[in-house]
Order: sequence, then C-alpha cells, then structure tokens
Amino acid sequence: MKTFITAVATTVVFLGTLGMTAQAQDKVPVPLDDPARPATIKLGQVSGSIFVKAYDGKDVIVEAKARNEEEGRRHRDRDSEVGPGMKRLSIGSTGLEIDEESNVVRISTASHMRAIDVTISVPAHANLILSTVNDGDIKVTGVDGEIDVNDVNGNVTLTNVGGSVVAHALNGKVLVTMNRVNGKPMAFSSLNGDIDVTFPADLKANVSFSSDRGDVFSDFDVVMSSQNMKPMVEEKNSEGGRYRVKMDKTVRGTINGGGPEIQFKNFNGGIYIRKGGTRLSQ
Repeated sequence: MKTFITAVATTVVFLGTLGMTAQAQDKVPVPLDDPARPATIKLGQVSGSIFVKAYDGKDVIVEAKARNEEEGRRHRDRDSEVGPGMKRLSIGSTGLEIDEESNVVRISTASHMRAIDVTISVPAHANLILSTVNDGDIKVTGVDGEIDVNDVNGNVTLTNVGGSVVAHALNGKVLVTMNRVNGKPMAFSSLNGDIDVTFPADLKANVSFSSDRGDVFSDFDVVMSSQNMKPMVEEKNSEGGRYRVKMDKTVRGTINGGGPEIQFKNFNGGIYIRKGGTRLSQ
C-alpha cells in the first residue's frame, strides 16, 4: 500500500504578538503498511533542525514547524518602508509532504524557502536516513536501528541509540551514546568539531583514527597496530629510479580482540571514545 499525504488541511496557524506574524505548524500521523516490521524514515532538507524520538506506538508521527518569526526579523527594515499602519501577513507554510510505501516513509518540506524544524516520533525499532544543511541540528533519542545522519552546519547528537551509526557533521560536533551495537561497520566524522562517542563496555571492533589538528582519547584498552605510520610506496618510476612515498595519517587498533570496522575522521577537533558508564575529563 502507498500513502501520500500533503499537509495543507492539517495546518495550524498561531497569530503572534508582532502584527500579524504567524507560525505555520503541521502534525500528521502516518500509518505503516506493516507495523510489525521496522520503518525506514528518509528526510533531507536545506534549512532547519531534525528531531527524532522513539515512542511506544505503531504510527510515525511527523510534526513540522516553520520559523516565521525569524523571517519577520529579516524583513523588518523592508516593513518600515511600506507606510504607516501596514502589517505583514505571513503566508508561509511548511510545505510538508509525506510518502509511505512498504514501511519506507519519505518526508519533504519547503525548507529551501525558510527554516523548517521537523520532529518525528517513531517506533523504537526504526532506520533513519537524515540530512540538513543550514540553521539546524540533528538530534535522535532512543532509536534502535541503522542510523545515517549528515549535518553540514550544525551538531549531530544521538542519545541512547542502538544498532549501527554513520554520523557526519561538517561544521559541528558529533556526540553519540550507544547502548547496543549490531556488529555492522560504523563511521563518525567531522571537519570542525569534536567527535565524542560512548559505546557499550563489551564492544569488539577494529578501529581507525585520523585527526589532523586534534588528539585521540579513550578509556578502552586499544591495542595499536604495528603497521601504524609505516611509509607506503605510492608511485614508482623504474626508468629513472624515482619513487614517491606516502605516510598514512590513519592510526589503527583493536578493542576487545577486534571486530567490525569503526572509523573516526576529524580535521580540526578531538576524538573521544568512551566506555559506557564512564566519563573522561576534557
């Protein structure tokens, strides 16, 4: 079964205290084809935050809110030019659209026009593919599944999640607390921000670290590989006897005997790998 929802009739408008500035908000329950199977939630937007939380229910509940008050501030100078007694009437909406088919829920908003904050309540076992570019963070709480998140100009915070994670924040922090891992490869990366990940104490993994301008800390017993920092021949010219070598900046090791690959890559920030129930001083 395929369900397509455009949130127009469900829009709730709140009149603000500044003239007729309004705030558009949509809230839509989305039934799944098969509530017994995990849902997959897909949302990519240009501007705004994404909040996902697990709850004890069968539907996926999507709530979108436009930040019209910010838009009003941007146009304040223009409003002063139109004449006395004239008030701006907000016609902004979230543009929320939802498509559900075979437990895959695709969500889109008018975030290319204004910042839209989206809150999604999902059953605890769900898979997430989320991304945002500007003016927002990504926060996920209590979800157990395969989580793939990407934030260009904001922080990524995953709290009490389980399963596997791929998390990237270009200009922000990556803060993750996992209470269960499912044995699949994972990756955590940032260009400008710390990466701070807490794993269960019995984690078994092969780990690799790369941080150009930061240090790596862990309270796990990480057994470092003997292959670290060995030069590698990148190119060789047999005629002239010339060759080029490359020093690999990635450091590798194992935790609790090794296991699935977990990558940590950072350019300007520290990497903190924590054992569940402990806290390192920073």
